[in-house]
Amino acid sequence: MNELIISLYRRPQLERMGVKQLIDKHFPKHGNWEGESLGSIAIIWLTHILSQADHRLNHVQGWVAKRLETLKMFVGEKLEELDLTDDRLQSLLRYLDKDYYWKPFEAELSGNIIQVYDLNPEKVRLDSTTASSHCGVNSEGLFQFGHEF
Repeated sequence: MNELIISLYRRPQLERMGVKQLIDKHFPKHGNWEGESLGSIAIIWLTHILSQADHRLNHVQGWVAKRLETLKMFVGEKLEELDLTDDRLQSLLRYLDKDYYWKPFEAELSGNIIQVYDLNPEKVRLDSTTASSHCGVNSEGLFQFGHEF
């Protein structure tokens, strides 16, 4: 199970996309927020959702408690089980519920994950699929479906 956490959180995926940093950048939090950042909490919850196929808030804290040392490798040593209580996740949802923050977040995220290439090929070659048939050609088209009565 820890291998799944590592594979979901590892650099080639979420970190390379910059999801944590972009959440922290585009979704400002209240001055009284303590503990892990919004981005870290969101990434851990996303990892829980993907690995457990369960989006319920009240199951995350126990899941984190069983994997705390593994998660600390990615988030940092200050991560605590209490950073992912259902109350904290509800607060995260309130921060993420602000529509006006999503447009700049999605624009920058798209810039991290979409690559556009300026291709000007001299030739384009298409390889069509070949098929065999034992039906006859008729005036309505080559292949007809169904039966006539």
